[in-house]
Amino acid sequence: MDVLPLGLWLDFLGTFVFAISGALVAVRRGLDIFGILVLSVAAGLAGGMIRDMLLGATPPTALEDPRYLLTALAAGVCVFFGHRLLERLNKPVMVLDALGLGVFAVSGCQKSLLFGLDPLPAILLGVLTAVGGGATRDLLVVEIPRVLREEVYALAATVGATIVVAGTALGLSEVWIAVAGVVAAFGFRVISVWRGWRAPRAPGS
Repeated sequence: MDVLPLGLWLDFLGTFVFAISGALVAVRRGLDIFGILVLSVAAGLAGGMIRDMLLGATPPTALEDPRYLLTALAAGVCVFFGHRLLERLNKPVMVLDALGLGVFAVSGCQKSLLFGLDPLPAILLGVLTAVGGGATRDLLVVEIPRVLREEVYALAATVGATIVVAGTALGLSEVWIAVAGVVAAFGFRVISVWRGWRAPRAPGS
């Protein structure tokens, strides 16, 4: 049996998780099935498409491989029928968003390194991959994107991407690097919300 490359598994996981968060937001806003699917696709695919376009990998993988779109649509359908179960979780959108943030920060940074980018640009592209889907989701429902609000968000993605760069430089296992990056970004994001951490604001603002 063929084994999908790690980066592809991460992309599919990130797509599914972010698509679920987008669909949950759509349900909370009272959107119909079309709106739910639109938000699930936008949240699930936007980050990876931004990454690929900036890398010059065109057309983006999400448009070349139909499995990406099917994954996002499947997440939307799951939420359409099972949103009541998901809403029983504590802050489901935040938790799923944090998981997607970590996964896409890692996959975006790894792909950037494979394309020959230096460490700092690779970290930046990892962060853009991570925040792109959530920002697109929030803009579509006329919310200020989380990345621009007081909650620690982009910093968590930066932590995950930095671990990828450091681990790759040390020659560590790709799988362990990915696991460490995702766990660190996810944990940092969840703890920041739990503890009420905020990014610094301008004095007197």
